[in-house]
Amino acid sequence: MTPEKAENRDAGLEERITGALVGAAVGDALGGPVEGYSPDQILERHGGRVHGVVGPWNGDAWRTARPIAPYHKGDGHVTDDTLMTHALVRVYAEVRDHLDAYAVAGHLVPDLMSNPRWIPELEADALPLQRIFLAEKWLVARLHYGHVDPREAGSGNIVNCGAAMYMAPVGLVNAAHPAGAYAEALDIAGAHQSSYGREAAGVFAAAVAAASAPDATADSVVAACLALAKDGTRTAIEKVCEVAARHSDFESALGPLREAVAPYDTVGPDYRSPSLGARRPSRLHAIEELPVALGMLTVARGDFRHAVLGAVNYGRDCDSIATMAGALAGALGSPVPEEWAKTVAEASRLDLWEPGRTLTGVTREVFQRDVRRRRAHEAAFTELGEPGCSG
Repeated sequence: MTPEKAENRDAGLEERITGALVGAAVGDALGGPVEGYSPDQILERHGGRVHGVVGPWNGDAWRTARPIAPYHKGDGHVTDDTLMTHALVRVYAEVRDHLDAYAVAGHLVPDLMSNPRWIPELEADALPLQRIFLAEKWLVARLHYGHVDPREAGSGNIVNCGAAMYMAPVGLVNAAHPAGAYAEALDIAGAHQSSYGREAAGVFAAAVAAASAPDATADSVVAACLALAKDGTRTAIEKVCEVAARHSDFESALGPLREAVAPYDTVGPDYRSPSLGARRPSRLHAIEELPVALGMLTVARGDFRHAVLGAVNYGRDCDSIATMAGALAGALGSPVPEEWAKTVAEASRLDLWEPGRTLTGVTREVFQRDVRRRRAHEAAFTELGEPGCSG
């Protein structure tokens, strides 16, 4: 048995769920301060690669340096990726069953616009709605004010990683069942995204579910994704992970992974100046974040620290890339460095472990409910007298 498999076998359900959620938050916080920049810019700004929690890119001028995003990214603060992930956990805690697009309208949207919480990047108690960005504010505009059918509300939104970035809880509730996670996340994400943004949400949830399985490895996670993914998303994952398999350190992989994903990414070479064709629906393209996160997981052979640091130093939308890589490595059972988790929890004033405990309880309830539903179906089908259905 490889060390990766041995480490994975030792992790039970609660350890995997907690590892994934804590890992996602830590990756998010590490990636936040360098989001939007290139590996070369990160290298110059920090005098080397980022190896842990760092301060804001613009130092004390973080409030005014980018007026469209006056957020304190850095110093261990989580971003909207984690705020949305934790909000989805709260929805599961209310519903205590599988979710769909109507759960987004009936539970997630009210949570975003009605319940003030501590927002680390605003350094204040505020509604999550006041921190989430434009593609996520779409949920409130379309569902609360527009009364759009939740299953179709994602149509017309910019196509990005906005839905995928918080789908780890869906994969965890469907632990070891990638196809179930994929289907549930596609339904949920229909309220938020369309096209390859919605597809990425389904595939990321499937990846987390696959990572939660006994004896899972980075390779088995990628294989599960390729078995389910469609169109440009599938091709981008395949091409990026083929390249990633040739590398064993993130430094050498930074350029090659970007080159591999570039034909499928619509944003273009300058992340802060998107191309005219950026983020539009397409069957040929993919979001950049998920293939690169899987690529870094492959480079790292599932190791949390290596995968997350690779994602962070990749730059571009690296808070979301590191969120995904951290969730996947954590679900595989690779330990989240204690010093990172403690720093992020204290800086963000969040209990990073409580969502894991909550979701573990929900997951066990949902599994037992699924067993009862499956047995009822089996009994009903057996009564139809189908061959091979009797005891």
